[in-house]
Amino acid sequence: MSASTDPIADFLTRIRNAIQAAHETVDIPSSRLKSECARILAEQGYIDGYEVVAPDADHPGETIRVRLKYTSDRRRAISGLKRVSRPGRRTYAGSKEIPKVLGGMGTAIVSTSHGVMTGHEARSAGVGGGVVAHNW
Repeated sequence: MSASTDPIADFLTRIRNAIQAAHETVDIPSSRLKSECARILAEQGYIDGYEVVAPDADHPGETIRVRLKYTSDRRRAISGLKRVSRPGRRTYAGSKEIPKVLGGMGTAIVSTSHGVMTGHEARSAGVGGGVVAHNW
């Protein structure tokens, strides 16, 4: 496995690739931010759920196992995932400027001083922060 300079982009790409290949689950190296992103994806109904798997012989660190969600006719629940704030170009938004994804049909994941939350929750709480990703 290669060392990624942007772990969140790697997280999103692994989910994107697994959906493209119609996998049921995908394993991703764990971090607190990735767990929070997975929590938001699950709460918003984009994935069936996730669990943090303890280290074993194959995977030395904790792993997040994401259960992907499909409709009854095998259409994917996630049609797009996009990294917004990258290590080389951070994107911050005040509570009033948090973007609406697809006119409110998608979800913005925002890292705030009050924790990781959706763009809608951040606007309601009146906090801004780093826009991590958009999904729809």
